[in-house]
Amino acid sequence: MRKIFIILAFFIAIAILIVSFGELENTWMTLQRSDFRFMSLAVLVQFGWVLNDAAGYRSLYRLMDVREEYRHLVLLSTATNFINVVAPSGGFGGVAIFVDDAGKRNLPRGLAAATAALYLFLDYTAFLGILALGIIVLVRRNDLSPAELTASVFMTALVAAYGVLIYIGSQSGERLGRVLAWLSRQINRVLWRFIQKEYFREVAAYEFALEVADGLSILRSKRRKLIVPFLFALNGKALQTTILLLTFLSFGVNYSAGTIIAGFATAYLFLVMSPTPSGIGVVEGILPFALTSLRVPWEQAVIITLVYRGLTFWLPLLLGGVAFRLLQKE
Repeated sequence: MRKIFIILAFFIAIAILIVSFGELENTWMTLQRSDFRFMSLAVLVQFGWVLNDAAGYRSLYRLMDVREEYRHLVLLSTATNFINVVAPSGGFGGVAIFVDDAGKRNLPRGLAAATAALYLFLDYTAFLGILALGIIVLVRRNDLSPAELTASVFMTALVAAYGVLIYIGSQSGERLGRVLAWLSRQINRVLWRFIQKEYFREVAAYEFALEVADGLSILRSKRRKLIVPFLFALNGKALQTTILLLTFLSFGVNYSAGTIIAGFATAYLFLVMSPTPSGIGVVEGILPFALTSLRVPWEQAVIITLVYRGLTFWLPLLLGGVAFRLLQKE
């Protein structure tokens, strides 16, 4: 079954590349017009973001008294970017990578799932801080659109829902099991009319919740120690914001701190809330308009969008595909 999934994942990735070939070609042509110094620095920052994410996962593993090899965590965290594109699931596709890897190495699957889920929650929580600053900028400039406001509300609700599930799991595995079993039942009811079979097994969801709760139980005694993993998550958002800044500098586009913060907040917001994998097509369509409303000329806004997405989407996707393949060989 794992081999079938691997083959399917790479076929989907190839399909995405084919469909988006025009965008990749435009991105490459645009890159040739950039300032090599700033663009090289932006690439280095992107690699720094990958290493930062792995360090964040390692800090959570250490919190759970597990010593994981940093190189292996770099592969795992990088592979999550690939899986979250080819199997979009609100970021939880990456959790499956950690669970599958733990199973292959006879490590507690629930602990691995708890680690990945916790970091995802911390990552989204860190973004809410950036989003709040972005909204303040947009409100002050009278540029907050209904789409941005609606997406922000849904994003906040999503993070709150994740937080509630994590809290329930940290207090009681049985309660988390009942909640996940109920959610599985509701999803199955909706999907039944389309696929005529159960998509999720309620019993499996309940049993998996008990495993995850073992890892989340550390929150009862080590809640304050989550500050370090949260700082890694916050630093990740700072690095991604820096990449947008360097993109502006690469093309000599005038900017302000508010423009950079609001621009990143908009890009990442629709990356998460988009119905397409990692915001393909949606971010590229919305970000130029958002930057234009922030007083960036239209042509420059399009250029920045293409290059920024090339650095933060296509480069991690390529690295993630390589990391995913290397993990299968281990």
